[in-house]
Amino acid sequence: MSRKDVHSYARPLEVVVRHLDLELMVDFNAKQLRGTATLQIDNLKKAEQLHLDSRDLKIDSILLDDGSIAKFDLMPAVPFLGSELIVHIKPNTKKVKITYATSPSASALQWLSPEQTAGGKHPFLFTQSQAILARTWLPLQDSPGIRFTYTAKVTCPPGLMALMSAENDTALHPHGIYTSNMPQAIPSYLMALSVGDLRFHAYDKRSGIFAEPITLDKAVYEFVDLPKMVVAAEELYGPYAWGRYDVLVLPPSFPFGGMENPRITFATPTIIAGDRSLVALIAHELAHSWSGNLVTNATWNDFWLNEGFTVYFESRIMEKLYGKDFEDMATVLSAGELKKTVAEMGPDNPDSHLYLNLEGRDPDDGMSDIAYEKGRFFLLNIEMAVGRERWDNFLKQYFAEHAFQSITTEEFLDYLEKNLIQGDGKLRNTKIRENIWVYGPGLPDNFPKVHSVELEKVDAVVKTFQEGKKVENPKGWTTHHWVYFLRALPDSLPLDKMKSLDEQFKFTESGNSEILCQWLELSIRSKYLDADTSLEKFLTSVGRRKFLKPLYSALAETAEGKKKAQAIYAKARPGYHSVSTGTIDEMLR
Repeated sequence: MSRKDVHSYARPLEVVVRHLDLELMVDFNAKQLRGTATLQIDNLKKAEQLHLDSRDLKIDSILLDDGSIAKFDLMPAVPFLGSELIVHIKPNTKKVKITYATSPSASALQWLSPEQTAGGKHPFLFTQSQAILARTWLPLQDSPGIRFTYTAKVTCPPGLMALMSAENDTALHPHGIYTSNMPQAIPSYLMALSVGDLRFHAYDKRSGIFAEPITLDKAVYEFVDLPKMVVAAEELYGPYAWGRYDVLVLPPSFPFGGMENPRITFATPTIIAGDRSLVALIAHELAHSWSGNLVTNATWNDFWLNEGFTVYFESRIMEKLYGKDFEDMATVLSAGELKKTVAEMGPDNPDSHLYLNLEGRDPDDGMSDIAYEKGRFFLLNIEMAVGRERWDNFLKQYFAEHAFQSITTEEFLDYLEKNLIQGDGKLRNTKIRENIWVYGPGLPDNFPKVHSVELEKVDAVVKTFQEGKKVENPKGWTTHHWVYFLRALPDSLPLDKMKSLDEQFKFTESGNSEILCQWLELSIRSKYLDADTSLEKFLTSVGRRKFLKPLYSALAETAEGKKKAQAIYAKARPGYHSVSTGTIDEMLR
């Protein structure tokens, strides 16, 4: 708690929140949450002020545990940080009860009309608190370095189900009142709530799927390997510490692939391909149960400690379940995307460091391929330097010794030195070279060499196509093969080539979001208008920023394309989360 978090007003060395008791009423008509947040605090310095984070919250009243009404100051709002809430307390205050309501435009909350859901009959609400959006629906100390336990009582319209990042009841309550309990301490960005027409299917005693009834059967089929993933993860890096591991499939407007809320991953329906080919995302969110949820980045400057470790861990789960050839393809594709990101950033861009300086900036600026993929390849580089067995033993020890704690980059590097490098100058200076990875730009010259036998076969097919020869229908290709094939083509193709490819492989009709997005990007740059209907349908039905950003970006490259993008965006924007609109608004301005 001694590390300064530049994205929070909290002063945890003076007063720190240990527990939250939450009571909320969900009002779909007003697009508002109303209720109370009772904070149990530890007044370490006998302070007379409690400093909290809030953004666009209406604070009605605050009571102290002695029954007195507390004075409070809601300071002027600062862009993206919101307003500091200063509560005047007493040296012996143990609890603070805040009665409040959210704004209809709260950035963490996505209110969906029935038409915006898969079922089309009931409204839907979900939250997205990462990085610093929890403060838009909760008054709290919104910093990843501060952990607390919580209970919740949520009242929603009868017939709907409320779920939180906690112990949940899996049955529908006709009266619409749900209670949740999170006995393990979590940081604020892992606070989550979802309310909608949901049902549950259990795989076993500790894992299952929540989804809208119309989506449930497809989701159950798609994620059938979920229990195996949990077992595989435990075999790699130790026991799962959170009790249950469930997945909630959200409506398509969810802005991310997934969000690793403890006990219940929120997931995009875009990974339901019908052939279980995109389940790596579930492995990623599961891996967060160790890297991120269990051992957390202390500040958003250290974000790579969450995501780099998780992508590495995900790759190990996928290799364990689906084989080395499968994971080698994913690794080569990731390396290609990372190199593209670094090239776009420029060779000396400080945002290509693993450790970032995000002071004065929205921490969302740090959520790029750098944290995820450069972080993963740094860890892969260490594995290759010391050997997998030694590296795995180190990681098991790391997770065990830092469980339910936060850590900074400097602290991790110190731990790496003491417990793995152990003064070996040759290992540090010629193989691992951690400082140039963490504090230097771009990709170091000891970037791991990655190779895929399977993708070499794709290279041969690409060569055949580029030579103008007929390409035979490949057998047994996975999503990885097809994405690699499309990325290996020129940025644009003549219309006759596009039409020929489409007629043979039916790309425009693909139900696989990864393949379709890649094809639509190529179609935009090739001015292949036969894909326009599919493009508009995709952009108006999917809210995942990973797909929206490259497609709108490609459209915005020409005046004609930008006009088309603006017309589509006008229809699509009401169904996007603020995380996505923040990116696209800037792009199409």
